[in-house]
Amino acid sequence: MSPERHFKSTDYFQSNTGDPIRTVVTESPDSVVVAWHVNPGQRIAAHIHPHGQDTWTILSGQGEYLVHANGESIDIVPGDIVVAPTGSVHGVYNSGQEPLRFISVVAPAAAGYELA
Repeated sequence: MSPERHFKSTDYFQSNTGDPIRTVVTESPDSVVVAWHVNPGQRIAAHIHPHGQDTWTILSGQGEYLVHANGESIDIVPGDIVVAPTGSVHGVYNSGQEPLRFISVVAPAAAGYELA
């Protein structure tokens, strides 16, 4: 575990032409903080965390945030915070013209991950 308590999010975003890049900023048993960079047209597949919550703070870009397994989604933009409670299906498609960048906090760190 890092003793650091202050992080610059811009140091963690990474662009990729394939799948979006997930970069761990910091991790403890309590939570994992991740910086996501999702290019236009990229998607984070529908998934759940069976033992914890995933909270996203949108910093730039826009997207279609999946809120239900049936494909229902909502638009997200900078300043939005979206919460996926334990076991809730979520994911995102970057429907905009610029990278979608956000910080995800999964708590606890052992929340697990399963594709939906």
